[in-house]
Amino acid sequence: MQSMLLDELDRRLLALLQADARTSAADLARQLGVARTTVLARIARLEKQSVIVGYTVRLGQDEGERGVEAYVGITTEPKAARLVTARLATLPELRQLCSVSGEFDYLALLHAGSTTRLDALLDEIGAFEGVLKTTTSVVLARRIDRT
Repeated sequence: MQSMLLDELDRRLLALLQADARTSAADLARQLGVARTTVLARIARLEKQSVIVGYTVRLGQDEGERGVEAYVGITTEPKAARLVTARLATLPELRQLCSVSGEFDYLALLHAGSTTRLDALLDEIGAFEGVLKTTTSVVLARRIDRT
């Protein structure tokens, strides 16, 4: 499928949907200053082009804030990527894994039930064959969350 360029209206629409995907088309149209049919057509096009690939439920603060989240930079041995990725995939606390440029090979987002569990996870990851180093940053607060 051909990739599409997003214009300013698309970007504004996406930002509103990321903030609250349940906002009605009429409310979106009012906020964007366009017709409701324009909003519906834009959403349909964005879905067809796989810019929007789904809608989800986000838990409220009480549920979402339980436990602790941390970003873990992971440096691996050359040629160990497949093995390390497979081992990380077995961890239920792993929320996201990205290969990245820069200081680390991977950046993992972990969500553990407690700091004790996070500590154990970090020890476990550090002991994986092929992992050279981990660097952890614990999330203290989310300032902006559009996920």
